[in-house]
Amino acid sequence: MKRFALAACIATLLAGCAGAPVRIVQPTSAAPNAISPTSPHTAQSLLASNIDLLLSQPRFAHASWGIDVISLDSGRTLYARNANTLFLPASNAKLYTAALALQKLGTDASFSTMLYATVAPRDGVLPGDLILYGRGDPSLGAADVSSDWADRFARALAARGVRHVHGDLIADDTYFAGSPIGDGWEADDLQEYYGTQAGALGAQDGVVRVHVARTGARCCGVTVDPPQSGLRVINLTGNAAPLGLYRPPGSDVLYASGSLPANQSQHDYTLSVPDGALFTANLLRDALARDGIALDGNVRVVHWPEHPALTDTRLEIATISSPPLSQLIRHMLKHSDNRYAQMLLQQVGVQTARTGTCADREEPPQTSADWGLCAMRAFLARVGIGNDEATFSEGSGLSRQDLVTPMATARLLAWLARQPFANVLRDALPVAGVDGTLKSRMLGTIAANNLQAKTGTLTHVYALSGYVTDARGEHLAFSLMLNRYQRPTDALGRNIPPSPQDDLDAVAEMIAESN
Repeated sequence: MKRFALAACIATLLAGCAGAPVRIVQPTSAAPNAISPTSPHTAQSLLASNIDLLLSQPRFAHASWGIDVISLDSGRTLYARNANTLFLPASNAKLYTAALALQKLGTDASFSTMLYATVAPRDGVLPGDLILYGRGDPSLGAADVSSDWADRFARALAARGVRHVHGDLIADDTYFAGSPIGDGWEADDLQEYYGTQAGALGAQDGVVRVHVARTGARCCGVTVDPPQSGLRVINLTGNAAPLGLYRPPGSDVLYASGSLPANQSQHDYTLSVPDGALFTANLLRDALARDGIALDGNVRVVHWPEHPALTDTRLEIATISSPPLSQLIRHMLKHSDNRYAQMLLQQVGVQTARTGTCADREEPPQTSADWGLCAMRAFLARVGIGNDEATFSEGSGLSRQDLVTPMATARLLAWLARQPFANVLRDALPVAGVDGTLKSRMLGTIAANNLQAKTGTLTHVYALSGYVTDARGEHLAFSLMLNRYQRPTDALGRNIPPSPQDDLDAVAEMIAESN
């Protein structure tokens, strides 16, 4: 996009809608004794004029924009709009969780999953139970990390000569205290791939693929991959309604109803599993069978607030560790992974709970997440961000109880830029036009391969915050938040362009183009 081309298009649109001409502020040759158009003062005025023009469109009349743009080089504010007003941040909350985890845990921290036996094996037989104990590794079973984790555990058991387990396989999920669901996550989100459980024991992102396909002339066959998901499918397909899948909150039953469109032969879904720990244990049970190890007992799960299954006489069979925190954060931010974020908040909480004191609460927290939030409040106070500027109920931004100001977010980004782990955070952010959630955005603009930022999206909530170098080479931090935006639709309820993401990108490009 050529500089100011977008603003010119907006001006034309507004003039047509309002029936009056709109003048675009553009740099011109400086008149005698005039301020140079390339001076900081004029550049700021030009940036403000163009952003204000975009945001003055009638479709934003009932929405709220919050923007803060600051220079990392000089500390000056280039543009601010409702910068000290609270907004829902959506996944911009992950910036705060990443900063907290890096500060409290360190870039090299890793998290383990262990397989124990309750007694020592004898003559190829384990006369007791196996315990699969999770310590909050969000990456267990990830394709590029430990896709063979279950087979590795099975081989380790076989290497001790075990061919027969008389007892149970117990999945112990008690390392994190509290619910595996973030506070404020909505019921409709919980069956979706982005609403997976964030307990201490889980594998393969806690998701399964559901394949719906025509079977001959009728609809439809429904299969689940892998079948060890714990989902029980009730197939009610075949009526004229649109195809739909529904799992009631807290249930392991998945209802499939309706039919595929006439011109479609199949459709695939990615859904969360109903119990992440049970799913993980089922995968291990199948790996044991593949290695010729018979399990006489059952697969069972121990969840908080039950007591851990671990015994003082336990025998460690094998341990699998996660990549370092720096890599986990890279995945979390590039792909906006809610499960990773909530698990990292709880990891901080486990560490904080060992102190036994939450300075700003009379009663100590009861859950790992609440201990993590205690650490978050103390951390932000040290950064210079007050409770009235940023408050969270969980670590991912999926909750509608999280609130932050654009100014606080820009201040956090400026603080991060000065830390020893600044490059870890920067490298973890999506890059415009290159990767992550920004891979297909701002292509062919000055922001491409330049702007690094965290995206954020909820219904009626959109955000983009990060770093960019402007046309003069000045290093900037920015936070853009759009809340309560009802996107225009046509007579059939279809969204009309531009998308809210396009609007955020337009502002970001103006910031990148400023000189």
